Amino acid sequence: MQTSTWNGSDLSGSLLVAMPSMQDERFERTVIYVCVHNADGAMGLVINRTLEELTLDGLLRQLDLEPSQTLDAPIHFGGPVETSRGFVLHSPDYVHDATLVIDEAFALTATVEVLKAIAQGEGPKRAVMALGYAGWAPGQLDAEIQANGWLSVPADADIVFGRDNDLKWSKALAKLGIDPALLSGEAGRA
Repeated sequence: MQTSTWNGSDLSGSLLVAMPSMQDERFERTVIYVCVHNADGAMGLVINRTLEELTLDGLLRQLDLEPSQTLDAPIHFGGPVETSRGFVLHSPDYVHDATLVIDEAFALTATVEVLKAIAQGEGPKRAVMALGYAGWAPGQLDAEIQANGWLSVPADADIVFGRDNDLKWSKALAKLGIDPALLSGEAGRA
């Protein structure tokens, strides 16, 4: 029996920042939090695009969960895969049986239990609610990074959980010391 060994770098818990050369316009100027990256592929959530027509308060009411207070938090477009499926990327102060603890600063829960806890005021202190996710087949994300589609940046809770989505892309680039105005959308050859 032949087994393959994955030699890629684990980007779980990192941010992916779309480069100007990104060919897929669904991901133009996006910042994605990578929840899982391993030999089986990768999964992440877009953290800087929201769904204008839906708020957390509205979603909870659609699910017959009466919030204990008004929750005006936006719902994010998590990515183009399974857009009716919900995910909550949150601080690890809330952990349920189905919670994936990613690292010391982030956890992911994709059950209605976390929404019930949030509605009752017992959820995580910080959270991003998203519908859909971004997914990559084995080796696909690594190939996109090598093709200059993405930069990897250490995750920052203030960027991930911050409310100013328009600044997340430039703030993530600034963590690498990159001025977005100096990036070119053209690939070059040395």
